[in-house]
Amino acid sequence: MELQALTAISPIDGRYRSKVHHLDEFFSEFALIKYRVLVEVEYFLFLADKKFFTAPAALRKVLKETVEQFSIEDAKRIKATEAITNHDVKAVEYFLKEKLAQANASHLQEWIHFGLTSQDINNTAIPLLWKHSLEFEYLPALLNLNQQIKLLAEEWKDVSLLARTHGQAASPTRLGKELMVFVERLENQIEQLIQTPVSAKFGGATGNYNAHHIAFPKKNWVNLGNEFVEKVLGLERQQFTTQIEHYDTLAAHFDALKRIDTILIDFCRDIWTYVSMDYFKQRTKKGEIGSSAMPHKVNPIDFENAEGNLGIANAILEHLSAKLPISRLQRDLTDSTVLRNVGVPFAHIIVSIKSIEKGLGKLVLNSEKIYSDLDANWAVVAEAIQTILRRENYPKPYEALKELTRGKEGINKKTIHAFIGKLKVSAAVKKELKAITPHNYVGMHPKF
Repeated sequence: MELQALTAISPIDGRYRSKVHHLDEFFSEFALIKYRVLVEVEYFLFLADKKFFTAPAALRKVLKETVEQFSIEDAKRIKATEAITNHDVKAVEYFLKEKLAQANASHLQEWIHFGLTSQDINNTAIPLLWKHSLEFEYLPALLNLNQQIKLLAEEWKDVSLLARTHGQAASPTRLGKELMVFVERLENQIEQLIQTPVSAKFGGATGNYNAHHIAFPKKNWVNLGNEFVEKVLGLERQQFTTQIEHYDTLAAHFDALKRIDTILIDFCRDIWTYVSMDYFKQRTKKGEIGSSAMPHKVNPIDFENAEGNLGIANAILEHLSAKLPISRLQRDLTDSTVLRNVGVPFAHIIVSIKSIEKGLGKLVLNSEKIYSDLDANWAVVAEAIQTILRRENYPKPYEALKELTRGKEGINKKTIHAFIGKLKVSAAVKKELKAITPHNYVGMHPKF
């Protein structure tokens, strides 16, 4: 392990570094600077396209390459300027003005950052990197996990399983269907997340295009801003803002992630419980140790790890979604430092998804244990018997089955069949009742 990983304060940059290092592309200081450069360059070229000035093809090529080839050295230069200016976005502006000077375009330098405030850059750069992180990392990872769960559901769709409600034996179900419960829940939340727009603020110092309008009063800056944000950047521009984006849709994204995390926590706890009930064994790996004291143990650590990381993620997402939409009057600075943490819960979620995938890959179905638990709980067919007796208009069938089974031990096939034998019903109904077992009393569900 590298020294940086060993000395990192956060496990995201330490213990889990190898699992999430690729997220640097979206959430590092380098990434934020790069996205700011991208927005500044795209805005400059947009103004050129709208004939505010002429940008030669050679200059356009230089600026495009500046974004595409943006390097750590470039970021260091910007940070060095920031150390003097004490303003991060202004440092980006000066960096790009240097690029123009080097390209013999000093006469166009003041079109960089024209009419803008720093939040026009931050509130487009951050939504853009967030959008890309969802599209390129989060959604593929989550969809792959959901597909993995669905494949297991299909593999185990015919496995009868003793259900547990309130922790007690209940009407049998199928293992595949129980997994499909989570597949459907995740699909529903993914759809809601996808339907939530990624919005941005772009409108000058207090959201009114004051500087733009005073310089070019005949231009429709609202339409120009809409076109730039929506057509060039691919975001949704908020029409009425203060100096900053109000973050309502970003908060909705965070809340959507929280709901998905909660579903995954629920899933982890269920699988953990099935492992503890011995319904699943776990594949072992040579050299691994389950307990430092108990050599026999194979702990469900992947699901525990995921649950813990999802909890951390949700705690941070809760603060982000509660805090960001609140800003004093036209803006205060509290959003700035908070926004720098959006990658932290994201990284914890990616760690969790990878842990769940690893844990699912270790599961081995213990069919014998599942079968024996069903066979030891014949009382669960009482619901089936009393319902058929209701159909036959048998007097007080619920009460009769309650008397037979509630709180009683030792209820087995023999007990149930003896009860059926004494019923005053036709031979055909008795045959129908005796055909019911805990293994086949599993109902129905949609095909999958």
